[in-house]
Amino acid sequence: MSELIPISALIGDRTYRIKIEPKDEEVVRKTLKVVNEKIVEFRTQFAGKDMQDYIAMVLIWFATEQEEQAAAGMEQQSLSEKLNFLEKLIDGGLQNN
Repeated sequence: MSELIPISALIGDRTYRIKIEPKDEEVVRKTLKVVNEKIVEFRTQFAGKDMQDYIAMVLIWFATEQEEQAAAGMEQQSLSEKLNFLEKLIDGGLQNN
């Protein structure tokens, strides 16, 4: 197991010190960037809320995005399986001729 590295994770107006695997650093930093960009976007759209509200909105948005991607992946897998089945039927029909 590799050694964990400490990073500072800025979310909204707070900094959190977390430890992550070195291989995950790029993904974590990109995720933090997306989260903070969404906070700025929601602050622009919904003026007058406090930071906790914006973070909650981003959390809901992020979780929804993950669910949509998972559903799309399952749908793509199902479609791929159906296409493979049809391909086998066609191949079987061609071999019988």
